[in-house]
Amino acid sequence: MSGHKRKEVATRLARIHGHVHGIMQMVDEGRPYSEIVQQITAAKSGLDSVVQVIVDDLVEDCTASKNTRQGIVQSVLELKQVVARNR
Repeated sequence: MSGHKRKEVATRLARIHGHVHGIMQMVDEGRPYSEIVQQITAAKSGLDSVVQVIVDDLVEDCTASKNTRQGIVQSVLELKQVVARNR
């Protein structure tokens, strides 16, 4: 992952971490399942947005000028692996 996206990813993950902690508190407090599921859905959406930032960064990396064909092939393979895992 390139340095310019690492901070954004870390920030988003920290926010999601806090959100999940809040969901755990909701469960401990016995909040209604509908509220808990709503918050889980929001956390999942946050995770999806982190994946999108990472994929966007990989696409930028793939399209940036590379010094070698091997560098391009490696970036494309990494992108394919990330997309396949996110299905």
